[in-house]
Amino acid sequence: MAELIFYGKVVSIDSKLHKKFRIKPVDNFSFSAKTNSVPLVAIEFVEAAREFPIVFIKGIDNSFLPIALLGLRQSENLFVGSDGHWLGRYIPAFIRRYPFVPSEVGQGQVVVCFDEDASEINQEEGEFLFDGDQPGETLRNMIALLKDYQFQALRTKELCQRLSENNLLFESNAQAELADGTSFRLSSLYVVDEKQLQELDKDTVHTLFTSGELGLIYAHLMSLGNLQRLLENLGTRVAT
Repeated sequence: MAELIFYGKVVSIDSKLHKKFRIKPVDNFSFSAKTNSVPLVAIEFVEAAREFPIVFIKGIDNSFLPIALLGLRQSENLFVGSDGHWLGRYIPAFIRRYPFVPSEVGQGQVVVCFDEDASEINQEEGEFLFDGDQPGETLRNMIALLKDYQFQALRTKELCQRLSENNLLFESNAQAELADGTSFRLSSLYVVDEKQLQELDKDTVHTLFTSGELGLIYAHLMSLGNLQRLLENLGTRVAT
């Protein structure tokens, strides 16, 4: 899944070039309306599990990545209304950070970038990005979010490696059907094998428990019940 999944023109932020630029709160999520899934970091699992199915996808390097399913059809986010408002309670950090995004420039260094096409960044309204040469409050908060996201992404990678090493993930090919008979097949999605989980040795279970990863696994498993909610939301949208 591309890091810049719904970004247009990404540029690195500069206190001199962008000293007159302002940022206003994001209250329209139309930029994500054609995205049916986004990456999650592990710390989000508990909150995200209350609303979205959390599943895993396999990358080209055979590593796994957790995602929140936002829709069942391609290019459709069921959590964005026709007016651009977010229809759920929880907004994934991948979406909350928009229009900003971190960019790695080598040797562990990260540069803060933003989408120059985003209407939230302009020169007419909102809080200035910079207070002199220093970031303003909103930009400081966003930088903190991006740094934490990068840190949490490393923890998430470790979780996925542990799941893979213990053969806990298997491919699930689910099929959903609307009341009108329209069916959807969800393929290439991976979920935790509960039977395999129960057969783990005590030492492995203890490691998962003390690391907090066991709780994350069960949050993932509980989240799968939200597939029915997605189906109901899709049925409502199709009927209107």
